[in-house]
Amino acid sequence: MHIAGLYSWQQLSLLLSLAGGCTLPAPSSPVPVSTTPAQQASSPAVPGAFMIRAASLTPGSVLPDVYTCKGASESPELAWGGVPSGTKSLALILDDPDSPEGRFTHWIVFNIPPDSRGLPRAQPNAKVLANGAQQGETSAGSRGYYPPCPPVGTSHRYVFRLYAVDMDITQPTADRDSIDWALTGHTIAKTEFNDDVQTLMNPYFF
Repeated sequence: MHIAGLYSWQQLSLLLSLAGGCTLPAPSSPVPVSTTPAQQASSPAVPGAFMIRAASLTPGSVLPDVYTCKGASESPELAWGGVPSGTKSLALILDDPDSPEGRFTHWIVFNIPPDSRGLPRAQPNAKVLANGAQQGETSAGSRGYYPPCPPVGTSHRYVFRLYAVDMDITQPTADRDSIDWALTGHTIAKTEFNDDVQTLMNPYFF
């Protein structure tokens, strides 16, 4: 994101070969995730560091159909920790940077309480969630989690990003451009899925 530069943070990109915002069904026999030697050599997490994890997504696993348009289209369970001092709210963005449009945003959640420790699985597509957080608009124009629905013959990445923000976001609209504008100059720290750069490859081939 363009907010980086004023702060240092640890990053971990979740790279999954699923495409966002598409309509064709995925095949019935996905290929397990594989990791390269460089990926396996990534550093261990630093205790107390700002981090985010997707509970069901680990190296060697496959993104379950329940989180895609093949299944129940449920959002995955997320957990985080190490929220920095001074954080007034958290913001979560899930992107597919390999979309034909250049970037497809699958999920925006903002004004997450800073003392929260994650989001349970299967969040509703409501404007306000049970913990008081608000959901913005995806690139499809819908509210809440928009499940991956890959087209035939493509391989895409998905990146969960969590932002520590020094204010509550009070935008009149909650699309991606509006949220990006609100985060500019107000991001204390950012983390991507986990603590370090690591690549999870090819859970689906077409």
